[in-house]
Amino acid sequence: MNTRRPVLVAVLLGVVGAVAATVLGFLTFGAQATAAPDHLPLAVSASDDALRPAAQLIAERGGDTVEWRVAEPDAARQLLADKEVYGILELEAGQRGVTPTVVVSGAVNPQGTQVAQQILTGAANGLAGALGQQGVQVAPPSVDTVHAASTAARTAPLAASALLWLGGLVASIAFGLLVVRSGMRVGPLARATLLTSAAVLVSGAVVGLLRLWDADLPLGADVLGFVLLTAVAFASVQGALLRLLRLRAAVILGPLYLLAPAVAGQVPEMLDPAYRTLLWSWTPFRFSTEGLRSLLQGTPDAPDVRLGVLVLAGMAVAGLVVMLWPGRAGATPEPASTTAREPVLTG
Repeated sequence: MNTRRPVLVAVLLGVVGAVAATVLGFLTFGAQATAAPDHLPLAVSASDDALRPAAQLIAERGGDTVEWRVAEPDAARQLLADKEVYGILELEAGQRGVTPTVVVSGAVNPQGTQVAQQILTGAANGLAGALGQQGVQVAPPSVDTVHAASTAARTAPLAASALLWLGGLVASIAFGLLVVRSGMRVGPLARATLLTSAAVLVSGAVVGLLRLWDADLPLGADVLGFVLLTAVAFASVQGALLRLLRLRAAVILGPLYLLAPAVAGQVPEMLDPAYRTLLWSWTPFRFSTEGLRSLLQGTPDAPDVRLGVLVLAGMAVAGLVVMLWPGRAGATPEPASTTAREPVLTG
């Protein structure tokens, strides 16, 4: 009997490892492995009525890969500013025929911008072939990038979100381990102090990294406030879950960190519909990432900034209510020998 038990445990642990690998593979690499354009929103505009048929010709050839919007030049630019499209193909009439311009924005998801530029360039080349048969010349497409972003500016929003989550998580779990091991009961004041110190210090570390990566990044009051709000939201949700679930919360909070680069950084129209619905639609990292990207690129009026503030503020309020709600009056702390098994920010 004693011989069989270790063998059975070994088999069960192998099953656990296989399940963990499957789940993590689904949450991370699966989103990237199945990525493909699916109704990617793009716009095409024409400078005059004579080019409107050419714009319609492009829109009719989108299929399921692209969802074209035919708009006036100014309206198309506004769609790009509102991040309702990932790029624009502008058609202008010139002395030698048609001049196409691919317009993209550094304030839009960089992966979406890259894919959009490739598709728009291909559409311009396809139009050149179609109009060439009619004797109309089409110039090679040029690229116009509004709100041009440096490499650091493209990387910073997602990196900051992931680091803010990780920093708060490490601080919360370490606090639970150290305090509970000592057999002390943690009250609202201690939890509030942990939240404040973690949010402020981790935010400071992230801002310092952003400045180190690119000294020209516009780290004004709006960016600093958004970073701090993100840190408070993440730390309060983490603290609330750790208080409710104890160390078991790490099973939820840890994999959530993996969603940052795997899902939140993806363009939703590039994700398989299952990933888009089950993961991307609710992951908090996408709200912080896209909102911060707009602020860093000088587009504070973009809709994702307001949405990010609302979602992060809601997370902060809900987490704070659970995290700081007083415990039962007169409750006595459990012995350190029992509570050390499951560190927690208890009340």
